[in-house]
Amino acid sequence: MILEQRDYHVYTGRLPELVRLYETEGIPLQQEILGGLVGAFTADIGALSTYTTLWRYDSFAEREERRGRLQADERWKAFLAKVQPLMHTQQNRILVPTAFSPIR
Repeated sequence: MILEQRDYHVYTGRLPELVRLYETEGIPLQQEILGGLVGAFTADIGALSTYTTLWRYDSFAEREERRGRLQADERWKAFLAKVQPLMHTQQNRILVPTAFSPIR
């Protein structure tokens, strides 16, 4: 099992708009294709104007296959056209659980 952490730093003042778009359009589509949503978060302390999601996959191969399907979906391309102008930077990390992690 792996977790993918995706952090988006949004232009100041634009976070509510981005969160609304993800709630109403992005997450439903992602759930349909990616499955495995662990959670969606905003930052209250630290790097503000940040939207973070965690996605769970059985393997890196599963992640690649599902993300490939998402990237090819015309509905996703239309959604990206709405949210990409709101984003300043993006960072992705693949998290691999330790042997003692409660999530494995």
